[in-house]
Amino acid sequence: MSAQPAPPTIPLLTPYKLGNFDLSHRIVLAPLTRQRSYNNVPQPHAVLYYSQRTSKGGLLIAEAVEVSDTARGYADMPGIWTREQVEAWKPVVDAVHTKGGVFFCQIWHAGRVSNSGFQPNGQAPISCTDKPLTPQLQSNGIDVAEFTPPRRLETNEIPQIVNDFRLAARKAIEAGFDGVEIHGANGYIIDQFLKDQVNDRTDHYGGSLENRCRFALEIVEAVANEIGADKVGLRLSPFADYMESGDSDPNALGLYMAESLNKYGILYCHVIEPRMKTPGDISESSDSLAPMREAFKGAFIAAGGYEREDGNKAIAEGRADLIAYGRWFLANPDLPKRFELNAPLNRYNRDTFYTSDPVIGYTDYPFLETTV
Repeated sequence: MSAQPAPPTIPLLTPYKLGNFDLSHRIVLAPLTRQRSYNNVPQPHAVLYYSQRTSKGGLLIAEAVEVSDTARGYADMPGIWTREQVEAWKPVVDAVHTKGGVFFCQIWHAGRVSNSGFQPNGQAPISCTDKPLTPQLQSNGIDVAEFTPPRRLETNEIPQIVNDFRLAARKAIEAGFDGVEIHGANGYIIDQFLKDQVNDRTDHYGGSLENRCRFALEIVEAVANEIGADKVGLRLSPFADYMESGDSDPNALGLYMAESLNKYGILYCHVIEPRMKTPGDISESSDSLAPMREAFKGAFIAAGGYEREDGNKAIAEGRADLIAYGRWFLANPDLPKRFELNAPLNRYNRDTFYTSDPVIGYTDYPFLETTV
């Protein structure tokens, strides 16, 4: 009997050494806003949600977690600035670790993407600017989010926000997380400083590219010094204009940040891919992440609407070390197994992304049958 050929290697399912962490595959749970943390405190149902999506040696990044009471932007987002919040995260983290997963906490500040109803004493949200954000249609296509005009931070107030990130990182480690991802993307406070469409400052946090990146890099430095650079990642979206936060030269912005991060030796850079011009083809885009990938010396995570095949292609071609999956991982808690078997995927339901229900659209997506 002739020997059977070995099954083809699936790039997404090859091991990867992420600093001190031995990952068994390259499929990452992207940070996904779920709005199910009542009064900003993680709830017991989060234990099941995250543990469902844990595989031995898999990397999970928690949903955006508020660093302070001024960081709030949406209802029922989890925080990590109080002792109660830290204690509430512990069983969630323990559940992931029990199944052998690696768990990072994404620390976040909404900046001007907020309104006075979420702010201490009904104050205005804070930002690099006082330019208001126009109302935004919600994901359900019906409701409209209103934003209070922000208050421009004074130069001497900015170190306090940097310190809020530092303290949040320390508390994340106290809660048991393996590390933190600083949320510098999607139009929130760090992105507001980075992008020239928003940042209209005239002090040393505005104007030049170097000045606009100063706030982000000060946070990276403070967090790395607090918990160790080998436990720190940063998420960026230089090419996006989420929440009216665009930039006139995203290529220069992305490359400058990638090169600057090397000074701090952080573990990874997580970048949101420009939207693909054609399915499965990002290499021809003028906004390719290739220069950032080449410049940054740590691990490189790419995100942005990847499917199974283009994720495999990106890994095989060396365009990223890891691929973050959001909506598909939300709807398929056993996504690595489904990718291994090339099995059909559950469809995600946008209507239940941000509801408060602790089960529906949260922990009720079915697993693949054990017998295939």
